[in-house]
Amino acid sequence: MPGLIDEFITYLAVEKNSSAHTRLGYKRDLEQFRLFLKEEGAEYGIDRVTAADVIAFVYSLHGDHKKSSVARKISSIRSFFRFLVKKGYLSGSPAELVPTPRVDKYLPAVLTVDEARCLVEAPGSTDGPEPLRDLAILETLYSSGIRVSELTGLTMRDVDLGAGTIRVAGKGGKERIAYLGKFAIGSIGAYIKKRGGESPGDAPLFTGKGGKGVSQRTVQRLVKRYVRKSGINKNPTPHALRHSFATHLMDAGVDLRSIQEMLGHSKLSTTQRYTLVSVASLMETYDRAHPKAKLK
Repeated sequence: MPGLIDEFITYLAVEKNSSAHTRLGYKRDLEQFRLFLKEEGAEYGIDRVTAADVIAFVYSLHGDHKKSSVARKISSIRSFFRFLVKKGYLSGSPAELVPTPRVDKYLPAVLTVDEARCLVEAPGSTDGPEPLRDLAILETLYSSGIRVSELTGLTMRDVDLGAGTIRVAGKGGKERIAYLGKFAIGSIGAYIKKRGGESPGDAPLFTGKGGKGVSQRTVQRLVKRYVRKSGINKNPTPHALRHSFATHLMDAGVDLRSIQEMLGHSKLSTTQRYTLVSVASLMETYDRAHPKAKLK
């Protein structure tokens, strides 16, 4: 089974152009399934794995994992067996009819406009290279709505400050153009100038120690640091700036298709989550402001 898992992961990379993060998730889920079979004394030829084995694995997860996590693991196993059928290793998939738990819908964490401004401006106006970098990172995330993984992959040649655009490599390697506001353009320009020296086109835009590209973990830490500094009574992740970007555009009247394009969503249904966020924000404002909102 380990060899087949490795072959599947290679297939995801070569034929499906899946990201390293996606491949790692599949591999982790499948290795967990394999170890479960081994512990249960059922690790035998792949052609002898049954639906009962998959269901037993799913039941073993309940109580220790969220429904969304269980659903993802089932999806990983189902995709793996579909691959085995496609390649002729199996005639049918034992995971095809295994039910997926109903996942509770959730609303993305969103900052208000004032909270987003407080967070983004938290690094201050100091001339130090690190605060300038942090300010540029926060401005870029909120101004463009790009993912953290997309931000950490930016190179010097991806940025056109004159046009106010950045070229982004999104999920599945799909490229798109994202747009920068004037504050993001100004902070990126100030950061590049302060960093000094000529940088080749393939050099990372945002650098950490040793001149290497800044990591996603570093971005997560700096957001947490500036949340504390800004005094925001929430605990947003870097991804919350992407959600806030989309919600604030929607509140300003930008149409869903345009927001879908800017976020790089392949499906409009993914973008439609932000209509729920906007309604939730509206009701929260109503409950807080209307004199009869809380009367029974």
